[in-house]
Amino acid sequence: QVQLVESGGGSVQAGGSLRLSCVVSGSILRFNVMHWYRQAPGKQRESVAQMFRGGSTAYADSVKGRFTISRDNAKNTVHLQMNSLKPEDTAVYYCAAMMNELYWGQGTQVTVSS
Repeated sequence: QVQLVESGGGSVQAGGSLRLSCVVSGSILRFNVMHWYRQAPGKQRESVAQMFRGGSTAYADSVKGRFTISRDNAKNTVHLQMNSLKPEDTAVYYCAAMMNELYWGQGTQVTVSS
């Protein structure tokens, strides 16, 4: 059974930074893609960042240059470094892992105040 556990959410002022972490049960390299999604109140869940097994990354236009996804294979952990945070980044952030299906974490709240 695949388990993903996020941590690192919290409340910050605009311009601040947060680092989210997602610990995956078993080897993280089993997964084709590691994702970070977010869902703001009243909005659809959206993809924020992806890291493919080979190490390449992709970002939503809204976070390019501010967010960085990274991976620690030894610790089976994926991170999302979020800098220059804006109020519109406020959302529940979810880690997800794609193998034969998409596995989800429980989410962590990020709140950015102006």
